[in-house]
Amino acid sequence: MLKERIITALVLIPITLWGLFYLTGGAFATFVGVVVVLGAWEWAKLIGLAGNSRLTYSLACALLLVVLWCASTWARLVVLIGVIWWGLAWFLVIGFPASASYWKTCKVRYLIGFLILVPAWQGLVLLKQSISLPGNWIIFSLLLFIWASDIGAYFAGKAWGKDKLAPNVSPGKSWQGFCGGLIAALVIGLIIYYRSDLIRDSLLLSLLCLVILVVFSVLGDLTESMFKREAGLKDSSNFLPGHGGILDRIDSLTAAVPIAILLLWVLGVM
Repeated sequence: MLKERIITALVLIPITLWGLFYLTGGAFATFVGVVVVLGAWEWAKLIGLAGNSRLTYSLACALLLVVLWCASTWARLVVLIGVIWWGLAWFLVIGFPASASYWKTCKVRYLIGFLILVPAWQGLVLLKQSISLPGNWIIFSLLLFIWASDIGAYFAGKAWGKDKLAPNVSPGKSWQGFCGGLIAALVIGLIIYYRSDLIRDSLLLSLLCLVILVVFSVLGDLTESMFKREAGLKDSSNFLPGHGGILDRIDSLTAAVPIAILLLWVLGVM
């Protein structure tokens, strides 16, 4: 399992970095859009759609991205809607399984898929297009934080995990794993802070923002786990050997991106 994870990661990381640093404008939006539409395809399966219905849902997601690309004035509103969704997601995860009664209907789950995927796409496009910020490096830093958190949580959880983080949602996750992931992300954050001028705010404020990002990235992971548990699935698909599906790889990012944009707004740098 670990060998497969490493091999898949070694393939995915260069593709991700190529898309991030080489592509611009519509090409970058399309690159991320393909990932998001594949995520929508997996989400459709997660909520019980099949055949033409699954395809229709994925195409609807693609059409929505095209509309938003053409109507860029909606960009900030879309990200804000994403922030609101992740605020509500806390209550759904904490209250699971009782909270499932709020989203069991198909129409609600259709909407939730868009709320998870579309604001993340919009946030990445906004960062990439930012004139006041080094968008590429902000996105790259976000990826590093999430990757470090995932790796730290994996190994800390394996070594010391015993106290369940969210037993009703994801029994495999522990508080020890969460702390290990947070420490790993903070180490990366300290390296970036001292070795570059990417972060110009105070160290304490920067670390506080990083903690918030890591917490929400974990929420993104737990939220997908909640829907998978309700659907009786371990992974969103087997598209990525050792990792599961596209959603399994981007769930943390879908939550972290809108929150990162919000923090940049609050700090007055975007």
